[in-house]
Amino acid sequence: MTTVSKLNPRTQHYEFGGPFGAAFVTLSVPITTYALYFGCSETSGGCPPPLSDIPIYFINAITSLDWWKSLWDTEAFLAYLAWYTFTVVAWYVLPGDWIEGVPLRDGTKKKYKINAFSTFLLTLGLAAGAILRFGPTALTFVYEHWIGLTTSSIIMATVQAIYVYVASFEEGKLLALGGNSGNLIYDFYIGRELNPSIGSFDIKSFNELRPGLILWALIDIAMACEQATRLGGKITDSMLLVLIFQIWYIGDGLYNEVYTSFIPTSPIAENPIQPAIFTTMDITTDGFGFMLSIGDLAWVPMVYSLQARYLVFNQVELGTYLSLAVFVLHGAGYYIFRSANGEKNDFRNGRNPKSMAFLLIT
Repeated sequence: MTTVSKLNPRTQHYEFGGPFGAAFVTLSVPITTYALYFGCSETSGGCPPPLSDIPIYFINAITSLDWWKSLWDTEAFLAYLAWYTFTVVAWYVLPGDWIEGVPLRDGTKKKYKINAFSTFLLTLGLAAGAILRFGPTALTFVYEHWIGLTTSSIIMATVQAIYVYVASFEEGKLLALGGNSGNLIYDFYIGRELNPSIGSFDIKSFNELRPGLILWALIDIAMACEQATRLGGKITDSMLLVLIFQIWYIGDGLYNEVYTSFIPTSPIAENPIQPAIFTTMDITTDGFGFMLSIGDLAWVPMVYSLQARYLVFNQVELGTYLSLAVFVLHGAGYYIFRSANGEKNDFRNGRNPKSMAFLLIT
């Protein structure tokens, strides 16, 4: 029988600069998320605002109690809770295959419910219905309550990181090899437990695919709605390109990173082909701690949507030729991205010629 010490050995090597680096990133990511809002908004004077104004603005802000109070928004917090609850309910209610992940160190395999793409389509359908029924003002709440939604996402990420860290000390937990150093700050950041779950609900894979990633698409749509209300019902070609590129990326990721489960078994691999998301380092190796929770729940939706938010108040018309050039450049970049990701997943599943040669040699 494998002992607990052998199954969960103590982490010997630090990454990210050890506890100091972990503490720095833990504090700097939320600060940077706020800074990107205040440094690129209508009220600050541009992106970035005049450099000479930044120190004065920063000092006036952090020394003002009203500024700190402005970070909290009860309406936004309730809206964010409703959004997160919706994604959980969708995970539970919507049909989806249960797929086995890669073998774990203890010989077991976790099962994951595959319906993130269905949740994405449902979200787009509900958003489209709301816009058709109430007009673009149906989603302008997001722009008006941006900072409150940012605070809410950071709170959710922090609460989850604390919960999974405390729960990781329960008996029988399988820990991440890189998150069992014994240092509270470092393990909290890296993630101590490999696959924290509540019953069959896997917290890590759920957050990786649903609440943050799909919220990014919803925020982009909301920014287009805000722009449309200012421009009499139309949006700029630059905003349209952002919508196409980013929503395509999100939908493509949710579909291609998961639905590879329908590919037949490799003729030379010992195990069936795994969905791509379940062969990535985030799922197979990293624990779920603050690093992943803040990235999934706050950084992705609130930072990656910066371009769309910027275009709300800086309305750029590119014209036909520039739009076509941007589209071609993006298409080339997308081809490289998708080809590389497909090759990596094929290699991990034994279907890439390079991995086949390696298996045959060994």
